Order: sequence, then structure tokens, then C-alpha cells
Amino acid sequence: GAAKFDAKVEVGGQQLLLNGAGIRTKLVFKVYAAGLYLPKHMTQAQEVVGANVTRRIHVHMLRDIDAKELGKLFTAGMEKNASREEFAKALGGAIRMGELFAEKKRLTPGETFTLDYIPGSGTTISINGKPIAGGPIREPEFFSALLKIWLGGDPADRSLKEAMLAGKIPATGAKD
Repeated sequence: GAAKFDAKVEVGGQQLLLNGAGIRTKLVFKVYAAGLYLPKHMTQAQEVVGANVTRRIHVHMLRDIDAKELGKLFTAGMEKNASREEFAKALGGAIRMGELFAEKKRLTPGETFTLDYIPGSGTTISINGKPIAGGPIREPEFFSALLKIWLGGDPADRSLKEAMLAGKIPATGAKD
């Protein structure tokens, strides 16, 4: 099914607005759609990454993918965009996320995962709306490093980065 992004969501009792969403394409394939939710609209990547506010990244799968492979790609994206020190602090969270994806084995079209950051609490990862066991990943560096996968200097997909910061919403129908 087409990816749907609600204009507003509630995370930890706070209302967040869809800041923008777009499609991650690899070669010619649409891999997933991702949306960024923030308390208020932000257009600068640094501002989004640096803000100690409640934030959400919601990812909707558009094709079948090996979940373990996706976990590895995310970790590589974090490492590529974070400072060494930041990545070191985010590593525990990255390992937990990798284990989670390895357990899941496959992600199929229509499945979702959500990364919620709440200041003072940490990052909760949910797959298909179900939060992972063991509670939030506490290090704030983990969520910052995650955001940089999409919003860093060397993002996974430049057009997706622009869409997430520009208030765009993807048309995920048959034609682009």
C-alpha cells in the first residue's frame, strides 16, 4: 500500500507536526518512505539534529528487504555522518538496533518502523507500532547519529533530505 503520513502525531504526550517526508530510492527502486516529525517546522538540518526536543522518524517500507542488511546500512550511515566521539556514544544503541533488525529477518512492503526521541528518556524503536523490549536507548547521541543518516553531510538520499526539511509529502502511487 501507499505510505501515509499523518499531519500530526502524539509522542510522549506532545503533539508533533510532519516536517516533511520523502522516498528513499536506490538505483531505480523505491526502498522506503520516511517522514520527520517535530514540535515546530524546521528547515535546517543542524537545527533538527541539535534540538533537544521530542522528535519522530517514521519509516514505511515500500519493498521487501533483508532487515539485517537494513540494520547494517543504518549503522554504516550513522558512522559515516557522526563524529568519532558521537558514534562511540551511539554504538550501544546501534548494536541494539542491529540485533532488533536481525531478529526481524525481513521487512515487507507496508511494514513500518518508528524512532521516537523524548528528551530525558531516550529513543524508543517500534516495529509495526510495537515498541522494542528493554526500554528506550538512553544516549541522546544515538538519536542525533540516527538523524544524520538522513540529514547529515553525506545523507542516504539527498532528495529525501530536502523533502524532510521542506515540508514535502511524497506521492507514493504508481507513477512519480
